[in-house]
Amino acid sequence: MKWLLALLLTPVIIAATAAAVGLARAGDWRTASREPVGLAPDPATTPEAVVQVYAARTWGWRGALGVHTWIAIKPSGAPAFTVYEVIGWRLRWSGSALVVHERPADARWFGAEPHLVVDRRGDGVDAIIDRIREAVHTYPYADTYRAWPGPNSNTFTAHVLRAVPELRADLPPTAIGKDYLTNGAPFDATPSGTGFQVSLFGLLGVLGGIEEGIEVNLLGLTFGVDPKDLALKLPAVGRIGL
Repeated sequence: MKWLLALLLTPVIIAATAAAVGLARAGDWRTASREPVGLAPDPATTPEAVVQVYAARTWGWRGALGVHTWIAIKPSGAPAFTVYEVIGWRLRWSGSALVVHERPADARWFGAEPHLVVDRRGDGVDAIIDRIREAVHTYPYADTYRAWPGPNSNTFTAHVLRAVPELRADLPPTAIGKDYLTNGAPFDATPSGTGFQVSLFGLLGVLGGIEEGIEVNLLGLTFGVDPKDLALKLPAVGRIGL
């Protein structure tokens, strides 16, 4: 048992240390890059509807453990992407952490390169976008933000994704807060809509889904296995392919 625990924790410690060192060298957040990285299509040459979900390491020491996620939509014929995300510091001066704005869908998150969680285009996507908009308006924590265990940006993204299960979105295990279920519910569908989960305010829980596999949430940290994609899920590290 001890060797198994050591096996699981060693890569977590190494990854967390490496990430912390890298983030410490990242410089001033005010000058950190917000440039797009080429994962999103150009709206000017893409008339079809597009939905994308992104994740990128958060700024500062928290990035050693977790990611920030957001949802980008572009209805058919729209000239730009609209991004929905929760940003904690916006709450201090605007009264709401929920931000809706036009920006590049694939912009770096204060220097951190994003990766795609979902990329859906074409037929039927406009209808998905309509339901995403409806789900955004039902998010109950726009006036509340806690980095741990939630509600935070990942709580918001998971809430919206549950309304559009056809996206089958498997949020990364480093999306701390995704298991903080809205309105204090102890039981809900997984964000992918392919399974179910039980969670105690994002601190303790389990889930099982076709897309997510099996996950155990302990104090907001995710441990799991994904048989579908043959991968382990670990805190800080994220997914490790087998």
